[in-house]
Amino acid sequence: MIKLLVIEDDRTLSENIREIVAEIGEVTQAYDGSEGLYEAQSGIYDLIILDLMLPEMNGYEVLAKIRQHAIQTPVLILTAKDGLEDKVTGFQKGADDYLTKPFYREELLMRIKALLKRSLGLFNENQVVYNELICNLSTNEVMFQGEILPIQGKEFSLLVYFLQNKGIILTKEQIFDRIWGFDSETTITVVEVYISNLRKHLRNTGIDKEIRTLRNVGYIMQGD
Repeated sequence: MIKLLVIEDDRTLSENIREIVAEIGEVTQAYDGSEGLYEAQSGIYDLIILDLMLPEMNGYEVLAKIRQHAIQTPVLILTAKDGLEDKVTGFQKGADDYLTKPFYREELLMRIKALLKRSLGLFNENQVVYNELICNLSTNEVMFQGEILPIQGKEFSLLVYFLQNKGIILTKEQIFDRIWGFDSETTITVVEVYISNLRKHLRNTGIDKEIRTLRNVGYIMQGD
């Protein structure tokens, strides 16, 4: 499941954005700069939609701090500030795209899909492909060499998360927050159980060996 973070203080507009992008993935909303920065620093989101004029901390500051913490999540700035200087500043701070208000629903969706395709390796808008392994985000099915693998539910979400972050260390905390959520009553030890099960289901593909355990740190998926 794709995870999107919307940082927008206008609650009516935030809700409108949530309704528009809900077809793409799960949406979390933050209503001020501090709350938005806290969420963004978790590193569990696939894309951030960021307003510039926010209480407590403006969007430029939020963006700068995100990048200072080496979080490379794509950021789409959505704002009424349409001057060239504003756009240049946004890109200099680390924005990936810039859309001014008011905006068309279709354009917002198009820009988000373009960013996700570039950053996550999505093909045909609904697949994550790795060599001969295909994860269909519409049906939540995993296929390898034409055969469906018994990978479902949170195992599917875990596999996609690894594929989308190849070569990046993921801590147990990040994985837990991403797959089970901050408010889950499950304990963090569930991460080890699900990774063990995922490896078993990937054994015949050889991809299981590419998911490495980094003791006292987390996990990393190697490969091309």
